[in-house]
Amino acid sequence: MKHDETISNMFTRFTNIINGPKSLGKTYTNAEMVRKILRCIPKSWEAKVTTIQETKDLNSLSLEETLGSLMIHEMNIKMDDEDDNKKKKYIAFKSSIHDEEFEEDSSSDENEDLALIIRKFKRFLRNKK
Repeated sequence: MKHDETISNMFTRFTNIINGPKSLGKTYTNAEMVRKILRCIPKSWEAKVTTIQETKDLNSLSLEETLGSLMIHEMNIKMDDEDDNKKKKYIAFKSSIHDEEFEEDSSSDENEDLALIIRKFKRFLRNKK
């Protein structure tokens, strides 16, 4: 399976590869095809492959059931990634440059700016809960 390939695309490619030897007279059993599919799944899916191998009888497991199980897992991964992306919030602070001659007069301005930042930060924390 390629890195950015979906399960359905991988299955289509697998079917095309299997049909070549079939036309020459080589046939594969259902169990052989299921094992070949599970072997080509990437390492990041190792837990799912192990679960399928241990909980199901690979000799009686149909290719469609295997495909369905892998597609469900793929959809769950995509939904988790979307949820993670939605939860991310970015915060930017506004910066300002002060000249040296204005530093003496700006102490009250700095206190106001600090108070504003504190209020916004408290509001952010309140909204985060």
